Amino acid sequence: MPSRCRAGGRTHKGWPHTQGVAARAESLAPILGEESDLLTASAWLHDIGYAPELVDTGFHPLDGARYLRDVHQADDRLVRLVAHHSCAVYEATERGLLEVLNAEFDQERPELVEALTYCDMTTSPDGLPLDVDARLAEIHSRYGPEHLVSRSIANATPSITQLCGPRWLTVLCQIAGTAADGRSGPGRPDGQPAGLSLIVVMTPRACPAAPARGEHAPSAQRKKPTHDLHHRQVHRPSRTQRGVALAR
Repeated sequence: MPSRCRAGGRTHKGWPHTQGVAARAESLAPILGEESDLLTASAWLHDIGYAPELVDTGFHPLDGARYLRDVHQADDRLVRLVAHHSCAVYEATERGLLEVLNAEFDQERPELVEALTYCDMTTSPDGLPLDVDARLAEIHSRYGPEHLVSRSIANATPSITQLCGPRWLTVLCQIAGTAADGRSGPGRPDGQPAGLSLIVVMTPRACPAAPARGEHAPSAQRKKPTHDLHHRQVHRPSRTQRGVALAR
């Protein structure tokens, strides 16, 4: 992917951001287990639709997913994650592409979509971890108040902030049997092996079906996090290589 891509008339430093999102995904490997390769691959490829030579509709989740599907015959689950990452249904609605998106790409398992969204929406354009509120403010600043991306993000904000707050990571770590600081945690209360499946009943879905065009997402009061959670970075080059290979 080119190191710098054009998005909405503004320069987007795509490669450092992609590296940071992939590092976030790598840090979730102890929680995700066998599905960590899939998340890592989708993190590396989630913004591939910004590449100038791939732009078709101008909606990067759709353009990127089509490229991976049609040119590389990539893994179906990987393609679905790219198509629906970071509450893409809201921007699809603004662009009049919601029906196209949903017709071509089914939703992937919500836990993985949410994990990818968490990695994306807590990583700056320069690849650094940051608070979700700062990330949302950066997007608004980059595109400006009248851009459809800003409108989409405004509508998706209650869902994104609910998903990317500290509580989400804490619940996820408790399910996996580790605390947020890496110490041993309680694991699943039903005694089954730790994993992501319990998050379905413990955490409300963060990105529901998008509202009808012109409608706004319901307002939600949100408390500003008192601290920013930074994951331990888990560097596994071989894991990354195996993950990206899913796209070949």
